[in-house]
Amino acid sequence: MSVTIYEAIELIYKNCPKPKSEIIPLEECTGRVSAKNLTCTISLPSYDNSAMDGFALKLKNQEEKEFKIVGKIFAGDCSDIELKEGEAIKIMTGAKVPKGTNTIIPQENVLLKEENKIEIAKHTKLGANIRKIGEDIFLGDPVLKEGEKINAAHIALLASQGISHVSVYKRPKVTVFASGKELKLHYEKVENFQIYNSNTPTLIARCKELGCESVFIGKAEDSVESIKNMVESSLKSDFIVTSGGVSVGEADFTKEAFKQAGFNELFSKVDIKPGKPTTFGKIEDLPILNLPGNPLACMLNFEIFGKAIIYRLLGLKNFHQSFINTPLLEEIQNKPGRDTVIPGYLSSTGFKPASKHAPGMVNVLNKCNGFIILSHDISKLKAGKTVKFIPIGWDIGSEEFTEFITES
Repeated sequence: MSVTIYEAIELIYKNCPKPKSEIIPLEECTGRVSAKNLTCTISLPSYDNSAMDGFALKLKNQEEKEFKIVGKIFAGDCSDIELKEGEAIKIMTGAKVPKGTNTIIPQENVLLKEENKIEIAKHTKLGANIRKIGEDIFLGDPVLKEGEKINAAHIALLASQGISHVSVYKRPKVTVFASGKELKLHYEKVENFQIYNSNTPTLIARCKELGCESVFIGKAEDSVESIKNMVESSLKSDFIVTSGGVSVGEADFTKEAFKQAGFNELFSKVDIKPGKPTTFGKIEDLPILNLPGNPLACMLNFEIFGKAIIYRLLGLKNFHQSFINTPLLEEIQNKPGRDTVIPGYLSSTGFKPASKHAPGMVNVLNKCNGFIILSHDISKLKAGKTVKFIPIGWDIGSEEFTEFITES
């Protein structure tokens, strides 16, 4: 069954299970996804405090000049002093503002007349330099939303609330295995009729970059039974991804092996180039993605479909792919018929397509930072045309579906 890119994405979203959660220490939360909504329980500031070193005053009007110093308050002091008119209290940054204070004047705007008396050299407006309770965040305000990826800024806010442990979604466990007797792993010796398998280590690395636990369980022999054994050994994972063996060749055993293991196929072809023979389905609730064997086709299709699966398994609220509108720097000639993925590089001036991007190439994506997808009806796209750039290596997500294919 052949589907469009959007149809494939919709099937993926509908058939990925909700992840399970776990509770971990705050210090280990960076890069994880929150499994709960958290709200403010401690207003910040939790009390009115001084924004600078200076003098707390109960100022009646801007004509007053002299004030009597009646005390001193440092940050962390617990003081019950209450200011009266004509009085001043020396106060340090972060210290709790005493009752009666209606402004704080910086110490550089004050002249010391006597040991306990000051004169205002330059007035400030009423209410100046006082950080009010809750002006940063107030009781009940959201601190962290379910589905948000936690970063260092979130850690600061969580720590300010005295939160030591956070409920997060578990990292998906992704199983990858290799097949094909013509392929050798990078630590094996190759003959002149064989090639190194670049897909498997790349998929493992990319899954780790996206926040998963990646597991390589080995290389299957070119037989249905061997591949079936690999599949059955992977059933406790959260996602299985393979490459190769999904076309119509006589030696492609992957589909039959998965079928015998109970695979429910949801689509077997996508109207995309490169990488039409991309297959997705599941064994019970376990999502499985079979990618093309050609290295560039494999990785570009993984960025579109594999990443969509992982974002659902991570529990991200912004799981829909988004994009950046940018001008095309060079004209593109294209053979219409299927939606076409064009890798390239986004700079400050626009998107430049890769000079070479044949499906079997390896030396392409290391020079690119993303790609565009041309609609199936485009035969030529002129320089200057606005295209929809999709990044690799950094995220642009959306809570709502957005059409990310560049139209004519």
